[in-house]
Amino acid sequence: MVSSKKQKNMANIKSTKGLIAILTGGGDVPGLNPAIRAVTIRANREGYKVIGLRRGWAGITELIRDHKADNSNCYQVLTDDIVNKAGRTGGTFLHTSRTRPSHMSKAAVPDHLKDTYNADMNDLTPEVIKNLEWLGIDYLIPIGGDDTLSYGVHLYKQGVKVVAIPKTMDNDVPGTDYCIGFSTCVTRTIQMTNSLRTSAGSHERFLVLEVFGRYAGFTAMLPTMAGAANRCVIPEYEFDIDLLTKLLVEDRNHNPSRYSVVLVSEGAMFKGGEMVFSGTEKDAYGHAKLGGIGDLVSEKLKEYSPKYNNGKTINIINQKLGYMVRGGDPDALDSIVPMAYGNLALDLILKGMHGRIVVLKNGRYDNVPIDVVTSSKKIVKVSEHYNTERLRPFYHSFEMKPFLLMASDS
Repeated sequence: MVSSKKQKNMANIKSTKGLIAILTGGGDVPGLNPAIRAVTIRANREGYKVIGLRRGWAGITELIRDHKADNSNCYQVLTDDIVNKAGRTGGTFLHTSRTRPSHMSKAAVPDHLKDTYNADMNDLTPEVIKNLEWLGIDYLIPIGGDDTLSYGVHLYKQGVKVVAIPKTMDNDVPGTDYCIGFSTCVTRTIQMTNSLRTSAGSHERFLVLEVFGRYAGFTAMLPTMAGAANRCVIPEYEFDIDLLTKLLVEDRNHNPSRYSVVLVSEGAMFKGGEMVFSGTEKDAYGHAKLGGIGDLVSEKLKEYSPKYNNGKTINIINQKLGYMVRGGDPDALDSIVPMAYGNLALDLILKGMHGRIVVLKNGRYDNVPIDVVTSSKKIVKVSEHYNTERLRPFYHSFEMKPFLLMASDS
């Protein structure tokens, strides 16, 4: 049963300017809660009310259109008190998922819809739209990466008023220079790499760190450019393991502490090879879980090292950073940008605008059409930014370059 307090809250919502729904989809990143906080506080001040859709696209898909049903796991009314409590923390208090309502397997279909949707693969978009209408949603704000936002584009084309906010550790959402979560990811990558230097130096080893980056190598490139690593290998360029070994041995020989460091994007590939996956199962967006390229690089470096080290093997410290850079509180940039993005979203709503994604371009906040998410790709431009002979970023021509250099969408 729905509590009387919740019924009262929903009744109050009906008497306001309108109702805004916000959700977080895909992987969690630091900065999501500050964005939710910014949207909610500004919306409440402007006369709107906000509800949080729980667990990404899952909550609005699983909702039961019956006022007597318990939908507490599908949505919640957001107040200033609620978002202020969570606004300075990492993760997302609305929780998240990789649900894709347009591509739901028979097993994933909610129980109350199984009689209607019983094919091997089902499109529950009609139910999502009916659920949004039943709740009385005027505007929908999805916060996510290109997968989550691609479904936002789909809903917009079906007539839903969508204003999107970009987030992803990989910083690869097209149309924007910056995605929520990227700065914290880079900051933590640098910090953790520096922490592991003491062990690498003490044992005179290669330090191999696998970092985020399925299709784009920004999370390896920027920390390397900042001095965290000697070399990096990225998804955009198939690398020669023999060359990498040679360069790392040279770096190690020039280091008084006798170690060297390479950052390996999870989507990096050996020359003539393919991406390395930790399993065969795919998510709703068709992605298998990446993982293991760092292990393979470590094995090969150890095998090839005698060739360039007078016949002596160099041992490896191998670490996958993974969720260690995803968890925890946001850094300064991932506290400031989400605040601005949330307010930008409200600026658009107050103007009656939708079908847009808020962005940072050339150091300025802006907005662009939301379909940029599905009409282009954002990856490292190898010829401009990656030295394929040295397996690291170019260090030249910084004058008038964007704030985030190669990570900008220019």
